[in-house]
Amino acid sequence: MTKGSINVSVENIFPLIKKFLYSDHEIFLRELISNATDATLKLKHLTNIGEAKVEYGNPKIEVKINKENNTLHIIDQGIGMTAEEVEKYINQVAFSGAEEFLNKYQDSAKESGIIGHFGLGFYSAFMVADKVEIITKSYKDEPAAKWTCDGSPEFTLEAHDKTERGTEIILHISEDSREFLEEFRIRELLNKYNKFMPIPIKFGTKTETLPLPEDAAEDAKPETIEVDNIINNPTPAWTKNPTELTKEDYLNFYRELYPTQFEEPLFWIHLNVDYPFNLTGILFFPRLGNNINIDKDKIQLYQNQVYVTDEVKGIVPDFLMLLRGVIDSPDIPLNVSRSYLQADGAVKKISQYITRKVADKMNSLLKEDREEFEKKWNDIKVVLEYGVVSEEKFAEKADKFMLFPNVDETYFTWEEFNEKFKEIQTDKDGNFVVLYATDKNQQDSYIQSAKEKGYEVLLLDSPIAPHFIQKLEYSKEKVTFARVDADHINNLIKKDEPIVARLSDEQKETLKKEISETIDSKTYTVQLEDLSLTDAPFMITQPEFMRRMKEMQQTGGGGMFGMGNFPEMYNLVVNANSDLANEILNKPEEEKKVLINQALDLAKLSQNLLTGKELTDFIKRSFESLK
Repeated sequence: MTKGSINVSVENIFPLIKKFLYSDHEIFLRELISNATDATLKLKHLTNIGEAKVEYGNPKIEVKINKENNTLHIIDQGIGMTAEEVEKYINQVAFSGAEEFLNKYQDSAKESGIIGHFGLGFYSAFMVADKVEIITKSYKDEPAAKWTCDGSPEFTLEAHDKTERGTEIILHISEDSREFLEEFRIRELLNKYNKFMPIPIKFGTKTETLPLPEDAAEDAKPETIEVDNIINNPTPAWTKNPTELTKEDYLNFYRELYPTQFEEPLFWIHLNVDYPFNLTGILFFPRLGNNINIDKDKIQLYQNQVYVTDEVKGIVPDFLMLLRGVIDSPDIPLNVSRSYLQADGAVKKISQYITRKVADKMNSLLKEDREEFEKKWNDIKVVLEYGVVSEEKFAEKADKFMLFPNVDETYFTWEEFNEKFKEIQTDKDGNFVVLYATDKNQQDSYIQSAKEKGYEVLLLDSPIAPHFIQKLEYSKEKVTFARVDADHINNLIKKDEPIVARLSDEQKETLKKEISETIDSKTYTVQLEDLSLTDAPFMITQPEFMRRMKEMQQTGGGGMFGMGNFPEMYNLVVNANSDLANEILNKPEEEKKVLINQALDLAKLSQNLLTGKELTDFIKRSFESLK
């Protein structure tokens, strides 16, 4: 038996490991199973190239709990180690990395990826164990060895009678970590971190019922047998070639990833690239509608089928955080820190690649089956509009597949819309004015006025539509967007058309003064317009700029002008050519006030602005006028 000290000069390194990693102490199991997987895959490689003259067989990794002894066992049938290799890899290599790390980063250790990245994967065991034993036998024809360490720099290394190839790690669980001796807790961790590891993982057994033979008697009872309970799927869909997978395979994988998600995804993108970085994965588009909750069922990040995190900001572009699925890349370390993601060149390339793949997929979906793509538009528009706003490279490709539905559910690409309506909707200053609604029922009277002129009204009702509109105006020359109720239609698209006025300038001035004094409100600015006799006498509009700034602030951004804190401001557009305008001028004082207030309330009612006591008074007044 050999006794010795681990080759490290930093005093009390084990308490430091515990302290720095305490918040993540559950990941010890992930680390140890990852090591067991590496050992198994190395053996597979060596047998494939003929260097290991042994039978690879069907190896598995086993996790066992022994409550009596307060121990947790992780057993593999992999490459194993000789006593010399234990000395080298356990006592020297890992701790040279640990010492270097702790000397350099003692003040900021929590920020860095200490586990795995510095060869400390095995030593994460000491976060939960008072003593750790390694019993291991190499695939080489050499005796087995046993290494024991009680969490101090002292260890023992001795011969062992183990005859089977592989390694068993025995953790003597410390008193404050006894939760890791509970089956439900270990099952929870295996399901979280090791659900898709490439080597089968056994955790206990389960009972299976054998099918009855065809010639079995009617009263025959089926036999049951105990079989290994394999808790993982070693060959998940993303590790396969897309040509091997059917639609049902993708849907089954989605259900496996998100067992509580009952709605099927709309479609998916299979990622597979090996240069200039390695990346595989599947991204699913769920049915989103106008939902922008990114905290539920997130994209999961894996490294060689080992779960890392579902905090993928930096790897996945912001606009795709609304998607679901898996990304697997060996180029991303197991412990991802935010600063690493911001600085790493490979991560930036991965993000750009994913953006391009999504844009290409949208383009092909539109070309292959436009009708089907249109049906799914309302469920994906939030993601794509967000992409146009936040990712320049995506925005450059987006004109090919972004759709613009009108209020009657006809869909246009930008090119189609431009070609069909640019001429008629260009104002006297040469600006192509794109009219849009956000609520086609509430804004119906304004939509009808626009249609009477032969104009088209788009429906842009997503939560980020104001940002999307702003981006389009910025990127397209002489294009402006105007909500259909932002002003009278003649003012939204001004043409060089003569307007006949029924009132003199003096009469208009009198009318404006009388209306302003009667309503006495800072909310409404009275604006007289010479409109058609068929136009409403009173109409309420909200200036486009102010309303849009307020909406943008509510969805994040655009609040730099403080618009979100401004009171609501509206224009009261009075049709100076209407019979009502003429009647107000010629009525006695008291009757004028009644007419003005009733007309204002009707205009408010059309915009859902008449509520509470004002609505009650309006209804009462209207009934009284019927007597």
